[in-house]
Amino acid sequence: MADDPRLTVPGAGTALLVTPPPTPNGPLHLGHLSGPYVAGDIAARALRAGGRRVLTQCGLDAHQNYVLARAEAGGETAADTVSRYGALIGKALHAARIRYDIMVDPLADPRYRDDVAGLLTELVEVKAVEVAPVTLGACAACHRVLHHVRVVGRCPACGAGAAGGTCEGCGGFCTATNLVGALSTCCSVAPEPVTHSVPVLRLAEHRDRLAGFWSRTVLPPRLRQLVGSCLAGGLPEVPLAYPSDWGIEWDDDLRIDVWAEMALANLLLPARHLRSDAAALDGYLDAWRDVDEQWIFLGVDNAFYYAILIPALHLAAGLPDRPTGLVVNEFYRLTGAKFSTSRDHAIWAHEFLSTEDPAVVRAFVSWDRPDRYESDFRPEAYEAFKARYATVLDGTAPGFDGVLADIELTRGEQALRLEQFDPATAVRAALAAFRSRPERAAGLLGLIGGSIPAGSGG
Repeated sequence: MADDPRLTVPGAGTALLVTPPPTPNGPLHLGHLSGPYVAGDIAARALRAGGRRVLTQCGLDAHQNYVLARAEAGGETAADTVSRYGALIGKALHAARIRYDIMVDPLADPRYRDDVAGLLTELVEVKAVEVAPVTLGACAACHRVLHHVRVVGRCPACGAGAAGGTCEGCGGFCTATNLVGALSTCCSVAPEPVTHSVPVLRLAEHRDRLAGFWSRTVLPPRLRQLVGSCLAGGLPEVPLAYPSDWGIEWDDDLRIDVWAEMALANLLLPARHLRSDAAALDGYLDAWRDVDEQWIFLGVDNAFYYAILIPALHLAAGLPDRPTGLVVNEFYRLTGAKFSTSRDHAIWAHEFLSTEDPAVVRAFVSWDRPDRYESDFRPEAYEAFKARYATVLDGTAPGFDGVLADIELTRGEQALRLEQFDPATAVRAALAAFRSRPERAAGLLGLIGGSIPAGSGG
């Protein structure tokens, strides 16, 4: 990593690393760890080891209406659901040695809620966002406005089954008004059109700036295809608030959409951390001068939001773009089916880590990471990897010697550079070269396993 001054010179600006806040409608599972969470933590440790100033950000995605749906199904309040699963999420992150400089719980931080709402108001006042009549879908039986978990159907672009939000098949934007065969999940009836005045971001108005942003951004091929299809097929308009029963309250009984909240939070939270006196839009934009690159670690199901909606809202707010990269993973599967919190098809991370060495778990999910294609967790593969890891550390495993070990370790160290982030290569290199170059290989394994200090995050 030392041959790239932009990434390694102490005193350069801050590198911001963001991972999506997990939704507290269930615990974290191994699929989550194999995706953005372990990967982002390894990247932060590698940058800090190279001398960079790093700011890591996460939180709890408490305002997803998936949380409210889980609470209603369990006969408890949404706050109780967030508290219960938030604690398990925190336990899993701690056990996995994952640390963040910024870790926000929206329900426990009234300043956060006030600042998010205030920032949206300011964007409306400066006409970066328009309040306009928008046709939405409502349940024809109970008249609840439908978005995210409240509506299901088929994606209008690829035909895959989808809920409101984005399609897991192609990444397209799905709503109660464009889903094919849409049904409410509350009453299982077709939506009826209703008109409400809500803040809306018309993505087409930012087409040229988005195209420029995408041309300079590190994106994997899957996301290049998504943004290309959006440019060819037309960029949608996205409501930033709904008449709803969950979320941050905003003007006239509206609640801020959770992904609009995410975009606003991703603008204000780093600013507040870097400059404690940062307030309002101008203050946030000024604080962002200290950030000279940002990297976002995410699952492919969040691609529309992090590649399209969030950058568009930031550009509309006046945030100059800076070097940006998206490190994207595909879905991790468990015995052939996608890990799923809502379907309870999972191995829960806090339970698994209670009996396993976190260094081995981190190394395995990095090695088996579904970065370019979906991979499948198999218990027998994990046990075989664990046995191999033990023989490497006790010196009985075969491996490369001499110059081959040096070459392999150089490849492994280079694989943790963000432009071509590939922790699986780093794991293979460290294990292959450990017998011949134990000190250097142990340093690489320390980054992967989490024993190299994470910095100030907690």
